[in-house]
Amino acid sequence: MMPEMDGLTTSKELARICDAPIIFLTAKGEELDRVVGLELGAEDYVVKPFSIRELMLRIKTVLRRHANSATNSAANPEVENAGSFLERDGVRIDINEHRVFVSDTEVKVTLTEFRLLEDLMRHARMVRTREQLLESVWGYQFDGYNRTVDTHVRRLRQKLGDKCELVETVRGLGYRVR
Repeated sequence: MMPEMDGLTTSKELARICDAPIIFLTAKGEELDRVVGLELGAEDYVVKPFSIRELMLRIKTVLRRHANSATNSAANPEVENAGSFLERDGVRIDINEHRVFVSDTEVKVTLTEFRLLEDLMRHARMVRTREQLLESVWGYQFDGYNRTVDTHVRRLRQKLGDKCELVETVRGLGYRVR
C-alpha cells in the first residue's frame, strides 16, 4: 500500500541487496498477509494500530537477535569450527561476516536463511523440530505459522544448489544437517 512499490516487493529487493532485519508496519492484519510477509524474510510483522512502546520493544528484540546470531558460540563438535567458521560437506558459513560459501563460491542468503543454516550446522546430525527452529531463528515471541520454516528451508536448499542434500528432512519431526 506504499505509493511507488508495495511492501512485499520492497522487502524482496532489500533482502537481495543486504541482510538488514525487516519489520513490517502495516494495516493488513489477515493471517495470509502475516504469513506472506514472514515467509519473505521479515523478522516481525506489526499491525496497526500499535503502541510506540510495543514497537520499540519489538525493534529492540529484533536488533538483539540480529546481534546475538553472530556471537552465539555453542558449536557442535561434529562441525568443523575454525574461529568464526562452521563447515560441513563443502558448505562453509562465516559467523562474523554473515557469509555463506558453497564449494568456495559465495551464496547470497537472507538473514533468516543464514540463521537457519547456522542453527542446523551448530546442531549437526541432531533433528531440529520446526518449533525449535522457530524459537532459535525467529525468537520466543514468534507466534506465526510453523510451516514458515518449510518455506525458508526450501529457499535455502535452492541457494545451496548441488549441496542442497546437506539439509535433510526428517519426516514428521523436522530437519537436520547430515
